[in-house]
Amino acid sequence: MSHTLPLVTIEQLHDYRFAVNFENTNGFCTDEPPPAGGGDGPSPSQLLAAAVGNCLAASLFFCLKKRTAALTPIRATVSGRVERNAQGRLRIGGFTVVLDVSAADARCLDLFERYCTVTESVRNGIPVHVQVRDAGGLLLYDDANSS
Repeated sequence: MSHTLPLVTIEQLHDYRFAVNFENTNGFCTDEPPPAGGGDGPSPSQLLAAAVGNCLAASLFFCLKKRTAALTPIRATVSGRVERNAQGRLRIGGFTVVLDVSAADARCLDLFERYCTVTESVRNGIPVHVQVRDAGGLLLYDDANSS
């Protein structure tokens, strides 16, 4: 059985400060979704999704800040899925991160993922797919197409 995790949205406020919003929750407390919990806060799986998305957004921002003068805030949307492993236990099956930016730089697009501590650590056990789009929605980068 597989299902999707609620979306996690990370909005850059200023420099490395990001607001993290979890779909269908109020406040910031953790809680497992029903039937185990009440779903009254983000689950640990959502927190992990937020960490992956936040780290990628911050890593891309770090590079772009050095190379591009006019930037608007970066937006990251993280989707994920939970599935059962061979033993029937629930595990995170993967994340997809879409980063929306106002400007991009080819050098940054080639490098930023490698400098993201969280994503590169998590990737050892969980697939993470990353895309970068411009303000018009044009796909600028897709790690599925890079080598």
